[in-house]
Amino acid sequence: MNYGFVIDGRKCIGCHACTVACKSENQVPLGVNRTWVKYVEKGKFPDTRRYFTVLRCNHCEDPPCVNICPVEALQKRDDGIVDFDKRRCIGCKACGQACPYGALYIDPESHTSGKCNYCAHRKEIGMKPACVVTCPQQAIVSGDLDDPHSDISRLVATEQTVVRKPEKHTSPNLYYIDGDGTSLDPLATGGASAYLWSEQSRGVGHFAGKEHAGPGRSTDTSPAQDARKPAPRRVYDAPSKGAVWGWEVPAYVWSKGIASGVFLLLFLLTLFLPGELSGAMEWSSWGVSLVFLGLTGGFLIRDLDRPDRFASVLLRPQFSSWLVRGGYIIGGFGALLAVWGGAKYLQVPQVEQAGLWGGALFAMVTALYTAFLFAAAKGRDFWQSPLMAIHMLVSSLVAGSSAMLLLQVVTGPAAPVLQVLSWTLGGGLLFSIVIMLSELYGRHPSRQAEASAHIITHGALKQDFMVRSLLLGHVAPLLLLVVGLSPLSAAAAALLALSGVYVTEKIWVRAPQLVSLH
Repeated sequence: MNYGFVIDGRKCIGCHACTVACKSENQVPLGVNRTWVKYVEKGKFPDTRRYFTVLRCNHCEDPPCVNICPVEALQKRDDGIVDFDKRRCIGCKACGQACPYGALYIDPESHTSGKCNYCAHRKEIGMKPACVVTCPQQAIVSGDLDDPHSDISRLVATEQTVVRKPEKHTSPNLYYIDGDGTSLDPLATGGASAYLWSEQSRGVGHFAGKEHAGPGRSTDTSPAQDARKPAPRRVYDAPSKGAVWGWEVPAYVWSKGIASGVFLLLFLLTLFLPGELSGAMEWSSWGVSLVFLGLTGGFLIRDLDRPDRFASVLLRPQFSSWLVRGGYIIGGFGALLAVWGGAKYLQVPQVEQAGLWGGALFAMVTALYTAFLFAAAKGRDFWQSPLMAIHMLVSSLVAGSSAMLLLQVVTGPAAPVLQVLSWTLGGGLLFSIVIMLSELYGRHPSRQAEASAHIITHGALKQDFMVRSLLLGHVAPLLLLVVGLSPLSAAAAALLALSGVYVTEKIWVRAPQLVSLH
């Protein structure tokens, strides 16, 4: 069995009966939707036409939301239905970032994810989904796609159908007959002027204050149009989810970069400049790495909408999720830090060396793994950049060398170490500039990624990027290091670089979330 839907655009009248039936049947709170109807208008009065498109979960053959969920709250059943269990959900919002269709939401009452689940409770007793039986035009057809005698299978076989975003290779089980391409492409329409009940800019629950109708809508790009023909307009839609990963995620990337970068540099300095690091410098570097690794875990838990269930990541893990793998990597790094510190204190050289080499390896993996987590968020094309792993490693290098420069100044500047750390920071800043500009101005894999880059270079985040990230966070510390190396200039450069790392990661996390997925 392989259950799916067909939406017949020839019949839909945009009455919202499916939306209301879904809300009533599944007790969906106000402000969020499992099923909704999008209105798009084309033409100029009086020669206009309005298109209605029903949107919801696509029950994909290869659902990225299932693969990224760390606690198996989302499952693909044997009958093809992608279901969820809110009793397991920890509210990490990763599923919403992975879904290319914007189908998931955070329930404002349970603070867990929710979406269309094909009315699985009705299907189990032989009933059709509520939206199907309520539609007055029979525009929604459900059934087993693998059954050649089912109505849905015959429709797919005999009618010309389209799916949303086939380039994502998720193999959606939601087909559209006479589907309007402009309505199915979130970047093909501009927004109309706001009117009563046309939008919900404030949001509810987790989505309150997430800029649903601000930059997320203004960044939509329309295709080139004949000057005599106005661009298609989105005149009714569910509100965009906004930036659901807030300041906690860039803060976690920043603190993780400091923790991993400091220990990695401690390893390299110990290896190539033996005897140059003072005992105070070694212990303070170890302490900073340990403290900021603890902060990393704190930021991760702080970002959850259900932090009370955080233990499920370790006790009921879904090992293909990079959130779970990251948790174990961070835990392993912390354990090796403890081994190195304990062995050094007890003066056990063999164990100390094992902790140093093992810690360096885990520091490298800790710096890199977030790139794979972002790559699993298939709904955000900008994060699919092949340079993301290098971006994360260079970010850790800059953060680590900045923190160690500050420590070196405080513990007593040693000229060779200070010089090496300054060169490392300078090289990291230069490389970071090259990586950032390549990610922003290089060729993009999709229009969505291009729209994200446009937000950074010409849109809502332009000032933050140009001034706070590029000028103050990269160019200014470089100039301080070039003009003259002194403890004071090194400390100032390090502080500016650390702030630059945080601002850059905040921009990189925020921008793709401001591009609408539906």
